[in-house]
Amino acid sequence: MSGCEVDAVETAAPAARQWHVRRLGLQPYRSIWQAMQAYTDARGADRADELWLLQHPPVFTLGQAGRWEHVLAPGDIEVVPVDRGGQVTYHGPGQIVAYPLIDLRRLGLGVRELVCRIEQAIIDTLASYSVSADRRSGAPGVYVGEKKIAALGLRVRRGCSFHGLAFNIDMDLEPFARINPCGYQGLQVCQLLDFQPGLRLSDVEDRLIEQLSRQLGLSVLPADPNVPAISTLEALHD
Repeated sequence: MSGCEVDAVETAAPAARQWHVRRLGLQPYRSIWQAMQAYTDARGADRADELWLLQHPPVFTLGQAGRWEHVLAPGDIEVVPVDRGGQVTYHGPGQIVAYPLIDLRRLGLGVRELVCRIEQAIIDTLASYSVSADRRSGAPGVYVGEKKIAALGLRVRRGCSFHGLAFNIDMDLEPFARINPCGYQGLQVCQLLDFQPGLRLSDVEDRLIEQLSRQLGLSVLPADPNVPAISTLEALHD
C-alpha cells in the first residue's frame, strides 16, 4: 500500500481555476529547463498555472539526489545534472514529458498530494486503454507489473512546482539499459505501445491532459504552442 489514495478535485468555475496548456512538440532539454525556472521565478500570485507537454531529444537527467554510479554507460547521450528530485532517468522521442507549473498554495496542495495526484492521473490514463497500473511506496512513479512506465521528478520553489513527469508511449527503450533507472539496479521499463499497438501519442496526450486537469481541479485553456520567452519573464520578475 502506498498511502496515496486520492479522489479527483472538484473543478471550480472555469474563470477561477484554469491552466494554460501548451503542446510544444520536440524541444531541447536545457532551454525548457531554463524556461521553467524563469517562469517560476517571475510569477506572482495572479500568474496563471500552466501545463507544458513536449518531447525531448535523447538526454539523461540526474536529479539532486542522483549518484553518478547509476549512470552506467551513457555513450553519446548527454547527461545533465538538474535541480529536480530523484535520481537518473532518460528522455527521448516517443515519450510524453509533462511539466505542471502550478501554484500549490493557491490550489491548497502539498508536495506529497501533488505527487499522488499526478500518479493517479497517469494510472487513470492507462486504465482508459485497459492497462492496469499502480504506484509503489517510497518509489515515485507508475508501474505495470514489475516494470516502470512513468517517472516523476519535481521541484517546488516559492510555493510553485516545476519539472514533472515522463510517460513512455512509443519510444526506443534501449537507453534505459545504460543507467539504473531512478537509481534501481535492474529495474525494467515498459511503454504503452507494449500493451496497445497502433496508438497515437497525441491521443494519449489528450487523455493525460484530461486526467491531470481532473485531479487538480483545473479547466483547460489551450495556449500558444510556444515557450514563453525567458527575456520577457525576467523583465516581469524585475
